[in-house]
Amino acid sequence: MNPVHEFQSLQSRRQFFGNAGLRLGSAALGLMAASRGGLGRAVGDTGGRVERVHPALSGLPHFAPKAKQIIYLHMNGAPSQIDLWDHKPGLRAYFDKDLPDTVRMSQRLSTMTSGQSRFPVAPSMFSFAQHGQCGRWVSELLPHTAGIVDDIAVVKSVHTNAINHDPACTFVMTGSEVPGRASIGSWLAYGLGSESNNLPAFVVLTPSFPSTGNGQALYHRLWGSGFLPTRFAGVALRGQGDPVLYLKNPPGVDDGDRRAMLEALNQLNQRSYESLGDPEIQTRIAQYEMAFRMQASVPELTDLSGESAATRAMYGPAVEKSGSFAHSALLARRMIERGVRIVQIMHRGWDQHDNLPVALKNQCLDTEQASAALIRDLKQRGLLESTLVVWGGEFGRTVYSQGQLTDKTYGRDHHPRNFCMWLAGGGVKGGVSHGETDDFSYNIVENPVHVNDLNATLLHALGIDHERLTFKFLGLDLKLTGVEPSRVVREILA
Repeated sequence: MNPVHEFQSLQSRRQFFGNAGLRLGSAALGLMAASRGGLGRAVGDTGGRVERVHPALSGLPHFAPKAKQIIYLHMNGAPSQIDLWDHKPGLRAYFDKDLPDTVRMSQRLSTMTSGQSRFPVAPSMFSFAQHGQCGRWVSELLPHTAGIVDDIAVVKSVHTNAINHDPACTFVMTGSEVPGRASIGSWLAYGLGSESNNLPAFVVLTPSFPSTGNGQALYHRLWGSGFLPTRFAGVALRGQGDPVLYLKNPPGVDDGDRRAMLEALNQLNQRSYESLGDPEIQTRIAQYEMAFRMQASVPELTDLSGESAATRAMYGPAVEKSGSFAHSALLARRMIERGVRIVQIMHRGWDQHDNLPVALKNQCLDTEQASAALIRDLKQRGLLESTLVVWGGEFGRTVYSQGQLTDKTYGRDHHPRNFCMWLAGGGVKGGVSHGETDDFSYNIVENPVHVNDLNATLLHALGIDHERLTFKFLGLDLKLTGVEPSRVVREILA
């Protein structure tokens, strides 16, 4: 039953016009009171006592968290684990030889390579070296990340169910290939709320990417709230122009006028909520209120003029360009400082089916320095201990070449059976590597980590038992990690 439709169908003509008259009268009284200075406080203002706009659910966190906030760096398109983290020097002896059937074992392939007559092995063209006290093997494409390996945990055995981008991205972000589920950011906003009263609990950034990148589409579901109330969906800030459309008041409208109109509107919406009980009305009230607060907070957030020259240099020259990955990474740190609970950066262009050596190098040049700088910046400000940072894509890439293999170039197809992700910060044990793959980076041979195991681990670091954070929908107690057993990867936790 839809309570709104039910209410409207039961209204008499007299009730409709009576309610309409009351609403118009309330708006008029609100504007009159505002002109006398009677409506100067925000909804929920208790005259000095500050209430949280985004409170946590009662009983959360379930236990003392190691991290209070999270920055999720999603490399959309699937970075090649073989060319970045999963060092396989023995592959050079297999150049252009067919991948053994005993390795592939007739496993599912995407339609882009399933029709190939050969599956020639393509060793990485990039050199690897050991770095840090931990001796981590790191590709030459990650020179800045090589300097922080003692602060990060590399998981080399992540695997997923999906073999194509859309369902795989939906899976890693929502715990299910089926659209309509709540994203991890929305789950955290719902459960933990936020320390910030002037910015959303969950913010999403979608920076630009190199022209050589194959940019897969991004869908709202990746930061959507699904079956949760829509006020828990991520708020996407634009990289060009105003970060939020219509952020400024129109000509002739000042903050006092806007406050008065918002107060009157909130009172009307509250009356509707009391009559109908529709939770989406509460969402509208919260959204209008947050929009008003963001008119002051967002311009200050996005003004980087107060950042030191040393900080800007650490993130690289692209930090000066609004909408770049470096600019987004610095904004992420500024949001964390201001109490935002979840910041998600969705960087596209990592889908290298051909010309991988050129395209992958450009992707790394666009993101790698700023990713490492983010860790250093958080650490030097004392924020890394309370901030969990995650880097990764939706699946990996095949060891065999898609299309023609030469000594100068190759491409790689989708590979869901294993890929690499790294974590740093709150609750994570730095300098460790977890999981191992076979000599072809094709099958996991030690400590497999399903994407829902990873999500359970992220929740755990933030003080949440993934089995107990649920929401009733369609008669089911749904949770981020789905119905199949998932485990916390304690081996990478401090």
